[in-house]
Amino acid sequence: MITVQRIDNYDKEHPTAITIGTFDGVHIGHRKILGKLIENAQSLNLKSTVLTFFPHPRMVLQKDTDIKLLNTIEEKKMILEHLGLDYLIIHPFTKEFSRLSATEFVRDILVNSLMAKKIIIGYDHRFGRNREANINDLIAFGNALDFEVSEIPAQEIDEVSVSSTKIRKALEEGDIDVANSYLGYPYMLTGVVQKGKGLGRTLDFPTANLFIKETYKLIPKNGVYVVQTKINNNLVYGMMNIGYNPTVAGKEKSIEVHLFNFKQDLYGQKLQVGILARLRDEHKFESVSALRDQLQKDKETSLALLNG
Repeated sequence: MITVQRIDNYDKEHPTAITIGTFDGVHIGHRKILGKLIENAQSLNLKSTVLTFFPHPRMVLQKDTDIKLLNTIEEKKMILEHLGLDYLIIHPFTKEFSRLSATEFVRDILVNSLMAKKIIIGYDHRFGRNREANINDLIAFGNALDFEVSEIPAQEIDEVSVSSTKIRKALEEGDIDVANSYLGYPYMLTGVVQKGKGLGRTLDFPTANLFIKETYKLIPKNGVYVVQTKINNNLVYGMMNIGYNPTVAGKEKSIEVHLFNFKQDLYGQKLQVGILARLRDEHKFESVSALRDQLQKDKETSLALLNG
């Protein structure tokens, strides 16, 4: 997959089959559209192309929004690459861009800049200034500007009954099973390992403290989770605490990952953690000793889940 920053950097050598959207989470509903896109592109000898935007339009158009996203832009790129797309075009979303009329967007962007010969969209897709145009307008544009339009019917999308909003809600409530079933993969957190206070080491549960620089990334509900990560191409399992460490009067929220049977130094390295299951809420224990006992129980429960 070739990633292109900005529409005007597309080389215009290859006619495209294209779909448009933010695709936050790249969940199983999105993948219905993307699967159809790739299938159509291959049969018509076109390049399968996703046009997406960053920042998320709501971040730009609704200044008071506190929307949290399921993927960082790097995570989204990684997931899309695994699907087998030819091109990912990431265009900066601005107020000026949002004011393009439907005609300008289709004629100047999709046809003249991105060489669209086939456009595939969901049944409820709207586009252009103030979301003024719909699927019927796009079909009319196609007749005039020589491209085909394929709509993913309502029943195909509704059959999956998935939305990024539902996944965000599940994560905020700590329902990782529902979130993962909608995503089709373990929800991931990606960050750099930083030095913490070293408390985990004193408890015989050393942790990698994960710093996520993207403040828009949705962090699931506080609590203890079973996780996996890949280090040097090896899958390593562990558990993760999201929260404030109330037993030791912690004041700042942290994300701490303890990896089972792992002793390497990870400081400064990027770690991508997939969340497999939720064990419990974060609790304040009577003593550090009681916390250590609970961590041992959490480890045993985690291993039982992983082996089960």
